[in-house]
Amino acid sequence: MSNDRPGELFAGPRPIQTRGEEPALRPRLPKRAPKPEKPAKPEKPKAEKPRKAAPPPRKATPKTARGGGRRSILGTLVYAGMVAGVWCGIALGAVLAWFALDLPDISKVAQFERRASVTVLAADGAEFARFGDLHGTTLGVRDLPPHLINAVLAIEDRRFYSHFGVDPIGLARALYVNWRSGRSAQGGSTITQQLAKNLFLTPEKSLKRKIQEAMLALWLEHRFTKDQILTAYLNRVYLGAGTFGVDAAARTYFGKPATQLDLRESAIIAGLLKAPSRYAPSSNPDEAAERSRVVMGAMVDAGFITAQELEAARNAPPSAKRKPGGDGRYFADWVTELVSAFVGSGHGDVVVRTTLDLKLQRAAEQRLEEILAGPGAAANARQGALVAMTTDGAVRALVGGRDYDNSEFNRATQAMRQPGSAFKPFVYLAALEAGWSPDSPVEDAPVRIGGWSPGNYDGKFRGTITMANALAHSSNTATVRIIDRIGVERVRRVAAGLGINSPLGKDLSLALGTSEVNLLELTRGYAGIANRGAPVWPYAITEIRDRDGNVLYRRQAGGSVPVVDPAHAVQLTRMMTGVIEYGTGKSAKLDRPAAAKSGTTQDYRDAWFVGFTADLVAGVWLGNDNNAEMKRVTGGSLPAKLWQGFMLDAHAGRPPRPLPGMEGAPAYVASGIAEPARASPAAAPAPARGSSGGVAGGIGSLIESLTGKGSAPQVQYDYGNPVR
Repeated sequence: MSNDRPGELFAGPRPIQTRGEEPALRPRLPKRAPKPEKPAKPEKPKAEKPRKAAPPPRKATPKTARGGGRRSILGTLVYAGMVAGVWCGIALGAVLAWFALDLPDISKVAQFERRASVTVLAADGAEFARFGDLHGTTLGVRDLPPHLINAVLAIEDRRFYSHFGVDPIGLARALYVNWRSGRSAQGGSTITQQLAKNLFLTPEKSLKRKIQEAMLALWLEHRFTKDQILTAYLNRVYLGAGTFGVDAAARTYFGKPATQLDLRESAIIAGLLKAPSRYAPSSNPDEAAERSRVVMGAMVDAGFITAQELEAARNAPPSAKRKPGGDGRYFADWVTELVSAFVGSGHGDVVVRTTLDLKLQRAAEQRLEEILAGPGAAANARQGALVAMTTDGAVRALVGGRDYDNSEFNRATQAMRQPGSAFKPFVYLAALEAGWSPDSPVEDAPVRIGGWSPGNYDGKFRGTITMANALAHSSNTATVRIIDRIGVERVRRVAAGLGINSPLGKDLSLALGTSEVNLLELTRGYAGIANRGAPVWPYAITEIRDRDGNVLYRRQAGGSVPVVDPAHAVQLTRMMTGVIEYGTGKSAKLDRPAAAKSGTTQDYRDAWFVGFTADLVAGVWLGNDNNAEMKRVTGGSLPAKLWQGFMLDAHAGRPPRPLPGMEGAPAYVASGIAEPARASPAAAPAPARGSSGGVAGGIGSLIESLTGKGSAPQVQYDYGNPVR
């Protein structure tokens, strides 16, 4: 760069000095000319004084030499700094250009990608659950209460209206606080930066994302007004429970629009911005209250409210709505999984009316908690499930576990467990189909098949008893003898026809419930028995509408063809009343006719009780997720008590009605071991050896498994009775 042109860093060349050289000095001139001399008076001649010699020229002082050198070094540093600044600017521009390569196209309006919402209604039309991304009414800054705006600004970005999108002061403060605390205790992002992230970027935590966030924030500040930016932020920010925007959050947590929020509620909403799940008033009311106090304290510090207003707000806590999902959240989860099967996976916002009876649902949840918190705790029974449906399959209550917040796993629809003796009704129904009768005699005595010798739960053997008594007392030995005579395949067909869709075993241990099922399908199978042998399909959805009220789906009433003789289903129902009247389920007796069956698996790992009245079919299960043993919990103990308590609640105020097909007919009563004068079961055709499901299919397959030619079945005994 030339130094002799105007407008450059320097006007011209400067002399360069080296140490030890002296610059030439001009002779010093007097400050003013001497006055003209006047004519001298004649005086006596005097001796002339010698004139002093002129002083030699002064040398340049070291100070002058040093001053000239200093100016030269300073100029060099300025020059170098300016050159470095130019290059830094070029480098910064290159870096920003690189970060801008994959920025979103901000010339287009940002379209909000969200999940379609599903609003779930109970049978009476009451809303009890919502899923998906929920949005309220879009509200401007001037539409919202001033204390809501002030609460957000006080806790999130007090200098929002004064900074240019990035707040250096706030950033410096955050860095200092984080350095002092040794952790990330405070953030320095402005509301504009947060909006940029929500609109265009991902939540990824990286330097690149932060730089892009700042760049987009500057663009937003240039393109929009402060009020527009704040409006967009308040209507787009996530506030927990699937809600986006302050209006959706206000409606979800407080049951009112955002325009009606008071000071305390506004502080709770603003507090959600830090951690929506942690500070949600629905699930963590204590933490939400504490966070609201922090927000209101910040409002006092910022001058938005007075200390008196703060105290008044603290003394008037709002009452939050029930937590999102409310009662029946296991049921609601199950329903939302079914919606796409009816209206397609690409559906928009929908409202789903279901079969759920909120009164019964709450009764089911309360009864389960009472059992588990009381006697269940002492017996090491930590989990449970309950399903209740009408005889046509309408699910009225469904509890998939003790606490949805701790575990969303649905033990009513997803858990596969061995039903134990709760599977026996299908064996006895198959026997009725094969020509046996409730009064047919069967031996309740020790039996050995190959190396397998199943025993009875109480260790007793009653000798020759009727088939009805064998079911009422849950005789394992008698049931194994029956399935051996009628064939395994016949039992498998009957069970599958009534709705047991899970894979069923092909050996004799099937009679004792060794094949895993879930509670919903087992209850469905009992509903088929109550429905006189016609299978039912459990259903939860009666109607689906879009957000404009248009009907997308409506269930049409229909029926099914019986898979067994209805008379045989009624006979089995009469036999099952004996379970409650004098059998293993006496503790479940109601104030009306009922039929049921208990079930317990080996080592008390699972306990079941499933039964029905003329109005309702219900099944319960108790156990542990880790398959741990309970302390002698049988199907006829805690599950029967749980079933009884729920059914009493469910039938309160309803008149007793006879069981289907039993109008005017008495239930079977205990008849001891006497054999009624009826045809011997030998008269019933027994399957030939080697035929499907006969001895070859039952005992043969079992022997093969016991001798190593197949996998040994995990044989279960009612009430955890050990092998005898």
